[in-house]
Amino acid sequence: MQAILIAFDQAHYEHIIEVLEHCGCRGFTAWPQVTGRGTNGGEPHMGSHAWPSLSSAVITVVPDDRAPRIMQRLHELDQERPKLGLRAFQWVVTASI
Repeated sequence: MQAILIAFDQAHYEHIIEVLEHCGCRGFTAWPQVTGRGTNGGEPHMGSHAWPSLSSAVITVVPDDRAPRIMQRLHELDQERPKLGLRAFQWVVTASI
């Protein structure tokens, strides 16, 4: 199993959910409002007067064979709208209860 953590501009939320559904991923946990700043430029998302935008985050755990397709679709979405900001991180999940 693979865990995928996705951090993104709130404007991407519906697109992220569409990617997950299209790839057969039903389960996820979402945090609708998170703050942060990317490492490669872009605007900070701090929810403040100076930086009013916010980010969201989603984590999902999927079978090994679905992870590459999800990561590819997320990469394509990021390339379509690079200024919004989208990052995805993947790692192996060794156990669940």
